[in-house]
This record gives sequence, C-alpha cells and structure tokens, in this order.
Amino acid sequence: MRYISTRGQIAPIGFKEAVMMGLASDGGLLLPESIPASDDGTLAAWRELSYPELALEVISRFSDDIPRADLKNLIDRSYRSFSHPQVTPLVKRGGIYILELFHGPTLAFKDVALQFLGNLFEYLLAERGERMNILGATSGDTGSAAIHGVRGKGRINIFILHPHQRVSPIQELQMTSVVDDNVFNLAITGTFDDGQAIVKTIFNDLAFKERHRLGAVNSINWARILAQVVYYLYSYFRVTDSEGGRGVDFSVPTGNFGDIFAGFVARRMLGEERIGRLILATNDNDILARFVTRGDYSTAQVTPTSSPSMDIQLASNFERYLYYLNGEDAARTAADMEKMAAGGSLAFDGQALSRIQREFAGYRVAEPEVIATIRDFFNANGYVLDPHTAVGVRAGLALRDPGRPLVCLATAHPGKFGAAVAQAIGEQPLPPALAGLVGLPTRCQILPAQVGAVREFVERHAC
Repeated sequence: MRYISTRGQIAPIGFKEAVMMGLASDGGLLLPESIPASDDGTLAAWRELSYPELALEVISRFSDDIPRADLKNLIDRSYRSFSHPQVTPLVKRGGIYILELFHGPTLAFKDVALQFLGNLFEYLLAERGERMNILGATSGDTGSAAIHGVRGKGRINIFILHPHQRVSPIQELQMTSVVDDNVFNLAITGTFDDGQAIVKTIFNDLAFKERHRLGAVNSINWARILAQVVYYLYSYFRVTDSEGGRGVDFSVPTGNFGDIFAGFVARRMLGEERIGRLILATNDNDILARFVTRGDYSTAQVTPTSSPSMDIQLASNFERYLYYLNGEDAARTAADMEKMAAGGSLAFDGQALSRIQREFAGYRVAEPEVIATIRDFFNANGYVLDPHTAVGVRAGLALRDPGRPLVCLATAHPGKFGAAVAQAIGEQPLPPALAGLVGLPTRCQILPAQVGAVREFVERHAC
C-alpha cells in the first residue's frame, strides 16, 4: 500500500514513512492510494474475531511494509491497556446503541488510536535508530491520550499545546500531572484553532521539521484515522449479530472531522448497504454542520461550550474528505485549501452539495440542548452521557431512520466533564482513575499563542 498527498506534490510512499511524515511535506494530508473493499467471505471471517484480531486484519491491509508478527505484537500491547475485554463495547439504551470508546488509560476515544500510535512510533524509531519530537495541539482529549501513549518512552519527546483555561479541569490534570522528563505541556493564551495553526505553520517549515525530527499525533497522522476505522467495523458486526443483516447508521460528535472520516473510510470498505448514514453532530461551533446542511464551510468565532473538544472552527481532516469530494483531484484540492486560507470560506452547491448530503447528515446541537439531553437520557435510561456524547445522541435521535439500528459514539467518560454532568443530573460521577489526579504535582508552561514562542521552546527542549 502506497500513500499520496491530498495536494499531489510528493511521490508515493509506504506506510512506515507516512506515519513518520505525519503532515505531508507539501502541506497536504496523506491518504492511501486506494481503500480496499472487503468481499462477503472476508467479512464473514472478520465477524468472529476479537477486537485486537480484527484490528490486525484491518490495519495490515494498509501497512504491508510491517511484518505481520510485529504488527500483531504492537496491536496486542496497545489494547492490553484497556479496562474492558472488548476494548470498545456496545450497550443498548433507549432504543439506540452506545459505542463506549472510553475504556483506555485516559477514558477517551483518542486512546484507541494513540496507544497504538505510541507503540508504533517506538517500534519505528528503534528500527531506524532515530529520535523524534512530537508536536501537537489539543482541544482536550488528544493531548492526554498522546501523552499517555508515549510517556517514558525512549527516543521521544512530546510537546502538547492546549488552550489555556479552555479545557475541563480534569482534562488539564490528565495532561499536566504527567511529569515524565519527555513530556512538555504548553498552555497557549488562545483557542485550539490558534494552537492548530501554530503546529501546522511549524510543520510547514521543512528545515525546522527535519532538523528536530518533528512527528505528528493529531489526526493529521493517517495512523490515527486507520486505528479508528476498526471500531466502526467491530460495532457493525456486533449490532448486526443482534439485529440481523440490516445495515447500521452512526451518529458521530465531531469537531476535527477525524472520527467521522474514519467512518467514511469504513463505509468504503464495507459498502453503503452495510454502513449507511453518517450523522455529523456538532455543538454551537457548527462549521461542519453548516458544511453538510448548506454547503457553507466558513469560519466563525469559537464559542466555549460544555463539550470543549468540539470547540473548533477549522477541521483538521476536512481536506481529506475534500480530496474525495473533488474527484481525487489534488490540484483542485490544493487550490481550494489556498482559497480557504486566504478568505476563510468555501461554498458548495449543486452536485457537490448533493453528494455531501448523500454521504453525511448534519445537525447542530445548541448548548441548552446538550444539558437537557444528559438529563433526559439519564432519567429515561439510567445512563450518564458526557457532553460530547450527548451532542451525538441528540443529533442521532433527531435524524435517525426508525428502520435501521443507530450507533452513537460515546467519546469520553462523563467523569471528565463533571460540571456539565452535575448541572444536568445533580451528581458528578468520578471514577478512581480521575479522582486520583486531584492533588498530584503538575508541570505546565504558559506561552503566548505565537509561532515564535512555541518554536523557540521546542528548539530548547527537543531531544
């Protein structure tokens, strides 16, 4: 399997090089040259597999330059750290399925990909005899999951930017209480979009990137998307085991377009008759919902909400879908992204909008609806949703097809967002893994939201 850039200016590369490159050297995002479809016989065999076994079969299709035995070891090590034997179990409540993606070390869906990516980085660096400095920005959960994926690992330093005082207190503690020598938490005085822009600018300085061997853990890294594809397939098999052979719809709370893009890849592998509608759910920061419902992809002011991981106005993975929307035309995609960078907006109508709406449904959930959904779902079903999951559940219930099973992705444990949950149901669930963070020593550097400040810090502390 070879990988290309959405902007078409690099020669095809292998999986291992794609992982190490992160952001393509031409400023685009990496994608496989093709997405392999799966025949009925293969799917029948996959249906019987455990989660790690299925991950091996799916990921190996995209990573043929890693020996199968080595890949199996990486996957087994990655999911051994999860507290549930099924890794991403399904529960049925209120007539819908909840896909619990929060059984990893940091109780968020990002663990599914970042435990694997951390082990994969360690493997590739040892193979090459190299070192790496990971640079990433987080709106909440990516940072802690990335840190826990690489903390204490040799040959790696990690620098994570988060928006100062714009993540939940628990999210902040999950990052700043990790005081391993190779971990650097940077709180920037701006928004997540500011942090993401700083990271992209630094990565686009190819001389700096090469000199300090920068690596990416944000969902711009293809390995992140690939690892997330697995749980769409796994949940499809589990739901259809219970419901018969009908197809399945998914509702996905998303701000960066990464999680739902993994669903898009999964649907290409299985076919639209198996994975049907992908319901794209946003909070008040609704750039992606507007893109789907009106063809309006334009930035606005970031609005702080109780679901801070989705408080985003520029979706990092949008460009990957744009490449397919443009008929895999890299030159057109590059031109569109230049236009977006210059003017802050793109518009889609006619056939393009029709195609978008065949592949996605979009729904914006206002902040009062988030709290109401947590309260109402708990009262009706005795199940506590975190605010991000509540966005997905509210959108899913609003747009569901009553003739098809619906899976809503539960992206974080409700204990990570205690204030919102307590506002909704009057209590604050706090599992021991989170309660134990209170009072721990912390380490964090506050920096202005400026490229120069971050670049200088990385230069001083790079391994």
